[in-house]
Parts: sequence; C-alpha cells; structure tokens
Amino acid sequence: MNLKLKQKIMESLSAVLPVTAIVFLLCVTITPIPTALLMLFFTGALLLVVGMGFFTLGADMAMMPIGEHVGRQLTKTTKLWLIAISCFIIGGIVTIAEPDLQVLAGQTPGIPDLVLILAVAGGVGLFLVLAFLRSLFGLSLSRILLICYGIIFILAIFTPKNFLAVAFDSGGVTTGPITVPFIMALGLGLSTIGQNKNEGSDSFGLIALCSVGPILSVLILGIAFHTVEGSYTPLDIPSVETTRDLGVLFGKGIPTYILEVLKAVSPIVIFFGIFQIFLLKLRRRQLGKIIVGLVYTLIGLTLFLTGVNVGFMPIGHYLGRELASLDYNWILVPLGMLIGFYIVKAEPAVVVLNKQVEDITEGTISQKTMMTGLSIGMAVSVGISMVRVLTGVSVMWFLVPGYVIALGLSFATPKIFTAVAFDSGGVASGPMTATFLLPFAMGACEAVGGDILTDAFGTVAMVAMTPLIIIQGIGLLYQIRIRVDTKRKAQKIAILEDEVIDLTSEE
Repeated sequence: MNLKLKQKIMESLSAVLPVTAIVFLLCVTITPIPTALLMLFFTGALLLVVGMGFFTLGADMAMMPIGEHVGRQLTKTTKLWLIAISCFIIGGIVTIAEPDLQVLAGQTPGIPDLVLILAVAGGVGLFLVLAFLRSLFGLSLSRILLICYGIIFILAIFTPKNFLAVAFDSGGVTTGPITVPFIMALGLGLSTIGQNKNEGSDSFGLIALCSVGPILSVLILGIAFHTVEGSYTPLDIPSVETTRDLGVLFGKGIPTYILEVLKAVSPIVIFFGIFQIFLLKLRRRQLGKIIVGLVYTLIGLTLFLTGVNVGFMPIGHYLGRELASLDYNWILVPLGMLIGFYIVKAEPAVVVLNKQVEDITEGTISQKTMMTGLSIGMAVSVGISMVRVLTGVSVMWFLVPGYVIALGLSFATPKIFTAVAFDSGGVASGPMTATFLLPFAMGACEAVGGDILTDAFGTVAMVAMTPLIIIQGIGLLYQIRIRVDTKRKAQKIAILEDEVIDLTSEE
C-alpha cells in the first residue's frame, strides 16, 4: 500500500474511532440499538475511514494543485472582467455539483428544487467575485462581513419563520468537501494579485464570503415565494435482517454516490482541462499526478458519502429519538456536546483546512490549535442545538448575538485569525453534520413533539457560527501573548542597558 495513503487512513481512523466508541457505549448502556442497525453503522464507519484517507490524499494531489494553478493563471491576465467572469462560473458550477445542495433543495419547502439550486449557485458565484475584488483592492474582510450580515439580519425580519433555519443552514451545507479544497487553493493562487501582497490573510476568507451568498439567496427566495407552510418527510430507517441485506443496501448506495461524485468533480475537471489545453500546459508528470489524485478523490468521496449516508444517518436519527424519549432526556445536551467534540475531526474538509492554515502561517496557527478550537466550537453548538430541540427556542436568539460577538471580534483580532475563523465556520458544517448531527436533532425533535423545520433545522447554522467566536478568541489570546512577550523583552533589554550604564559609571 502507498505509504502516504496508509498514513492518511491511519489519521482518519484516529478521527473516526472516538465517535464509533461513543455510539457503541451508548448502545450497550442507556440506548439499546438493534444489532442490524449497529452492523449498518460499523460498516459505514469502515467505509468512512477508508474513504476519508483516499479523499484527503486526493485533495493534496489534485484538488489543491488544480485550484492553485487556475488561480495563479488567472492573475497573469490584465483583463479583470475575465477574472471576474471566471470566478463567477467557477463558483456556480462547483456549487451546483455539491452533493449536499441537492439534499438541501429537497428539504426546502415551497420552492422548486432547480430554482433554489440556481439561486444558491449564483449567490456563491457573485460572492466569489467579491472575494477576488477584496484580494485585488485590499478591502477589509471585517467591514465586508459586517455589511453582508447586516443585510442578512434585516432580510430575516421579513422572511417566513419556517425559512430562517433552512436559510442559515444553507451557508454551511454548500461549502462541502468538493467546494472547500478547490476554492481555498484558488484563493491561494489569486492572492498574489492583491495590493497588499499578503498571501497569509488574503488566501483565506473565500469560504467565508461564499457562505454568505447562499444565506442571502434563500432568504430572498423565502420572501419572494411568500412561503409560510413547510413539510417534512420523516427519515425511513432501512430494515436489515441479514448480512446479505447489509451488502445489498451498501451495494445500491455505492453506484448512486459514484454518480453524485462524478457530477461533482466533472465540472472542475472540464474547467481544468480547458485551462490545461490553452493556458497551463503542465508537464506529463505533473498532469499524471493530478489524474491519479482525481481518481483517489473519486474513490474516497464515494466511499465516504456511502458510509455517512447509508450507515451514519439512520443511527444518528435513532439515537436522537431514543435519548429524547428517556425520562431524563436532558442527557441529550451533554451527550450531544461529547459527540460534537469528536465528530468534527472526521470532517474531510476540516483536515484540508487545518493543514493549509498551518502551512501558510508557517506554524503560527498549528493543526492542533485549529482542531482544538473547532472541537470546542462544535461541542458548544451541538449543546445549544439540543437545548433548542428540548425547549423550542428560536435559532435567531443564538445566531444574532453570536454573529454580533463574532463581527465585533473581527475588528480586534489579527486579520489572519478573522479570515481563518470565518472560513472554519463553513468548513466545520460538512457532510458529517448533515448526515449524523442533523438527523440526531431530527430524531430527538420527533420524540419530544417539536417542529422539525424550526427546532431541528438550524443545527448546521449553529455549527457554522460557533467557530467564528472560538478561533477569533484564540487569535485575541495569541495577540495578547505576543504583546506581553514583547513588553517583557523590552523590559529585560532596558534592565541590561541600565546595568551596562552602571558598570560604565563605576569605571
């Protein structure tokens, strides 16, 4: 086996193992789980481990280099309109191909799926252009985000209640495993054209802005369609009695997700192919490595999506329902926080983000620091989501003050931490959140008789919001520590200078 692939698989195993252990402990203690359903979960976990290993290696070999090559090539042209159009097209086609967007469209009440998909894709495309202009003219990310979220919360006043949670969820869902590596690398390539020439901060922030577009699009659609009533289709937990049934279930899932991944990756491949033929002209060895990486990406994402959708989604729903049915259903909160703390480690795009942050900042923000911050943020967000499920409190009571704090911190925190923090929000709310935590909240909401569209939805939005505060808080502490260290060094130098002066005087 390829040594790098083996290393990636071992890393993914260490990320997935804690969540698997927590589920197993629950099934032998307070929430007995049917053996068939447990087999479904363990098979899904195995596919997830192998798939995540293949995907992260494929992202390193293909998705990141493609995005960076395309970004750097675009900066070589003096035609800004061409770069802007290219960014819009890239943002649109990558978003349309994102598997999680199809799920969101099917769950959004009152709006045709195609209308929603095109509107969200257009929103991402426009904000990718805005992200390029920010890098080009050295615009402040904090000010842009302040204006954008100001507009969002004004629109939220006029948006039907059933639409609010779905709209904010869309910001996290559309920045998935396909979108994130490519757009992040594209940002690294485009950052060389900026006036500030500050690749450290300008290469981040694209995911942050691309997460704003879908929220605005869905809010505007909610107002335009005057949607008040929504519908929710309960999750159908598959019946598995034998190992043959298990094989058939996963056997049906794999071809489905192969097609989804092909649809997701093909626009990027076509776009890259055009650049390669007319502009890039990479050498055969470079091209060969990228092709192998694309194959790894295809295999990895197929296995990953099959594992989380077929194996994790039913167990998440079942656990949520059973825990909420207990006499002491308050236990949902601490258990949800525990699961959230560990499950973020299994998000494939999180691994990609953390590695790039450490590389670009030359270790200033380490992978360990990022993962700790994201884990704490995820734990807090899931805990709040479970409180909402049990009490029916509107998600806006948490999102409004949360974003006020996050935007306020953005003016006091070093720019690099602000950009990374807002990127982290979109990255943390990936397929693991959509296929385990959201069904977990839905199952719990069904058990307590809550409103799924207002009480369970919003979980993804909470997951996307809390890292903004946590990561910027880390940045603020880092800034304070640097100032204290600088002050101490200055004091030591002053003391040494005084001692030298005293010695000179004595002589």
